[in-house]
Amino acid sequence: MECVVYEEQTGRSETVECALEDEACRLVLKRLRGLGDGEFGWVRLADPSEDEVLQLADELGLHPLAVEDAVHARQRPKRERFGDVLAVALKTIWYVEKDGAVETGEVMLFVGPRFVLTVRHGSVDPCVEAARRLDAGPDMLRFGTWAVLHAVLDVAIDGYGDAAAGVRTALNRLEDQVFSSSRIDHTGSIYSLKREVREFRDAVQPLVPVLQGLLTGLDDQAHPLKAAPYFRDVTDHLHRTDVEVRTLDELLNSVLGAQQARVGTWQNDDMRRISAWAAIFAIPTMVAGVYGMNFEHMPELGWSYGYPLAVALMAVASGILHRAFHRNGWL
Repeated sequence: MECVVYEEQTGRSETVECALEDEACRLVLKRLRGLGDGEFGWVRLADPSEDEVLQLADELGLHPLAVEDAVHARQRPKRERFGDVLAVALKTIWYVEKDGAVETGEVMLFVGPRFVLTVRHGSVDPCVEAARRLDAGPDMLRFGTWAVLHAVLDVAIDGYGDAAAGVRTALNRLEDQVFSSSRIDHTGSIYSLKREVREFRDAVQPLVPVLQGLLTGLDDQAHPLKAAPYFRDVTDHLHRTDVEVRTLDELLNSVLGAQQARVGTWQNDDMRRISAWAAIFAIPTMVAGVYGMNFEHMPELGWSYGYPLAVALMAVASGILHRAFHRNGWL
């Protein structure tokens, strides 16, 4: 567990790292309960066990339903209020270029009057960068615990933009492969990327109404009105990412359609070639079939040049058909 105590006016902070079973942790939690105006604490947990979350929730007086959401990951982005504590769940997203995959994690924030608790699941932790930004810009601390909420949202949504850029690069590369001269079917790769974009959309789209709800609650006394422009800026960034993800999904549908059309064209070309060669071989087959009927009285049957003439006829007729098909693009 890591706890940071901030002073809103001076911007000074004090960081304590400890385990929940340590005496130092109990002293930190006792201090959090006794914080007065102008001070607030931020407690950070990373991939905690259920017992750790329950113990800390009991110390901070969190609602049991909120604790259940924090313990069990894979929550849909949402916003709920439990008394004077606001609970916000959001997804963290990052793009792994080597695997061509969109990976997701989760952060649960509990924003109270004098404390913030963040519970992170996954390998990417936006709280580290959020804390660095608060240290670099202590003016935000005048908004109290809402400064932490804004910083975490800002970092997470910036990560959305980076992930969208990675997916866009993968899509551009896939488009080049689909429209190249090679006859390789990329349908599997398209569906794989489409599945990643779908996971991306499931993380981004539900968060849009969550931030809109934060903005529409400006008359709430717990929401500092002066922080509204900062949350509007974060919401604007989220809207841009949402539009980008929707566009990527539509482009993937177009690329999939183009790939299927190309596969159909390849199949038509193959069928034309097969039909052309079948027509070419039909003439020798027909001539050979006629002369293979073994009738006694047939034209040129007793002529010494009859056999070469039949072979020459088959070759000339086949050559004429081959030239005709080649000029028409069938071969």
